[in-house]
Amino acid sequence: MPREKNPDAATRKRAPRKPVPQPATEVQYPNFVDPQQRASLIARAAYFRSQDRGFEPGHELEDWLAAEVEVDAELLGGSEATRV
Repeated sequence: MPREKNPDAATRKRAPRKPVPQPATEVQYPNFVDPQQRASLIARAAYFRSQDRGFEPGHELEDWLAAEVEVDAELLGGSEATRV
């Protein structure tokens, strides 16, 4: 014998679906800087960070990553980037 359907089930509303996350897109800079120019700016900033430390070896990656953050902050809109 078939079961009766729950009469309340037909009137229930479903929760809205959560938005599907979109894949990450490339950062759009206000003033276009080609990748080679950006890499050159990062290399220069990393060099000066190394120079400030007396060219002590072993901090190359740290210098590069910090310089990347600094240059990207400059390019994205401001002079808020400060050297650490």
